[in-house]
Amino acid sequence: MYEGPVQDLIEELGRLPGVGPKSAQRLAFHLLAVDRADAERLARAIVQLKERVRFCARCFNVSEHEECRVCRDPRRDPSVLCVVEEPRDVQAIEKTGEFRGRYHVLGGAISPIDGVGPDQLHIRQLVARLGEEDIGEVVLATNPNIEGEATASYLGRLLKAMDVRVSRIASGLPVGGDLEYADEVTLGRAFSGRREL
Repeated sequence: MYEGPVQDLIEELGRLPGVGPKSAQRLAFHLLAVDRADAERLARAIVQLKERVRFCARCFNVSEHEECRVCRDPRRDPSVLCVVEEPRDVQAIEKTGEFRGRYHVLGGAISPIDGVGPDQLHIRQLVARLGEEDIGEVVLATNPNIEGEATASYLGRLLKAMDVRVSRIASGLPVGGDLEYADEVTLGRAFSGRREL
C-alpha cells in the first residue's frame, strides 16, 4: 500500500472497467511522472466530459447538445433506424460509411444474469419513436453474443406487431480470418448469410 493520494488514485483507477490492480498502479505512477500540465489537461478533460456531455434526447447517443449530430443531420435517412447497444457502436458503424439512417441506443443488452431486463433499456423509447416518426425499417445491430442475440430476438418479436420492416445485420467470418479457427456458430452464420455474386 502506498500513502495518501497515490493509493487513492490507484484505487480510483482500479474501479475503471478493464483496469486491474497492476494496471492501475502502472497508470498512477505514469501520471505521477508526467508534467503537471499533462496531468491537469487530463483532469480538465474528465471534468469537461462530466459537465458538457449528455445523452441525446432522441436516440441516447452521446452529445454536447439536446440532440446528437446524427439526429440533427438533415441528410440522414429518417425512415431507417439502426438499433445498437452502446454509443461506441454508433461510432463503429459510422466509420464504415455504409449506413446513412439514424440510430437508437439501447444502453446495453438484455442479460438476466446481470439483472438487466427490457425495462432497464431504452426499449419503451424505441417503441414510442416508431409511433411518432415515419420509420419504415429497423436494423437490429446488437452484438453477436448471447446477450445481443437475446436482445435482437426480443426486439424482433416486439416489433413484428408494428408496421415496420425488421432486419438483422449479417454476421460471419471476419476479413482475413481462417476457416479452421472459426467456431461453429460463426461459420454457420457465414453460410446462412451467404449472397450471390
